[in-house]
Amino acid sequence: MKFARLGAPGSEIPVLVDGDRHLDLRPITSDVNGDFLSGDFRARVSEALAAGTLTELEGAADLRIGAPIARPSAVICIGQNYAAHARESGAEPPTVPIMFLKTPNTVVGPNDTVTIPRGSEKTDWEVELGIVIGARAAYLDSVDEADAHIAGYVVADDVSERAFQMEVSGGQWSKGKIAAGFNPTGPWLVTPDEVDVDDLGLRSFVNGEPRQDSNTSDMIFDVRTIVHHLSQYVTLEPGDLILTGTPQGVAFGGKFPYLAAGDIVEIEIDGLGRQRHEFVAWEAAK
Repeated sequence: MKFARLGAPGSEIPVLVDGDRHLDLRPITSDVNGDFLSGDFRARVSEALAAGTLTELEGAADLRIGAPIARPSAVICIGQNYAAHARESGAEPPTVPIMFLKTPNTVVGPNDTVTIPRGSEKTDWEVELGIVIGARAAYLDSVDEADAHIAGYVVADDVSERAFQMEVSGGQWSKGKIAAGFNPTGPWLVTPDEVDVDDLGLRSFVNGEPRQDSNTSDMIFDVRTIVHHLSQYVTLEPGDLILTGTPQGVAFGGKFPYLAAGDIVEIEIDGLGRQRHEFVAWEAAK
């Protein structure tokens, strides 16, 4: 199943994407949020489909695409999870997952504009596979338990400001990760039965030129290992978002220029959809 949220920011309508149709989910849920995902949501949707409860959303094609999940309680990220990206960053591949945080207000629609922070000269792109949690996870006893706690997967751009991240960080990365809008997400939440998460191509483009081209099979820590590992340190709640790291091919590696106002970034993951967002200059509120 594929889920999306359509409409203006703060007023998105939850829908089931069924081929070319967008079926309104409001008869069974107010949103694609933790409450919805924590139940047997696939069974509820299947029952509603069979009963004819879900009708096509009129004018769906003309609506903005929002993030496919409502604002999560936490956005937890894994760093340097592709060996080649670790090397282009000047580091050895980690032996345990590196964790940092983004704030919930980074999560925006996949095609929303992204504001380059005031004073930034090193804003960067990062295509990433996102895991959406579907059941509370704390102290999982084995990696095998992780699947039961995953609602689905999303495309995410872990936008980063590298000077903030590395030069004024005090040893932590989050300063370069938490500007509002720094996590375009979607277009869809795709349930695990729809994709082979261990073999998904990831790609990014800047102004139409290829940048990243890799596969989730190259991750150092796979999704189940990540969920199990994080559960030893943080209680993961339904609707939370985990970003699993990016492959090589970002500006931080030194091969490409950083982003400037007017640049268009496109990212995609097989089976999970494609994003296109323009970067704009920061302007003081008037």
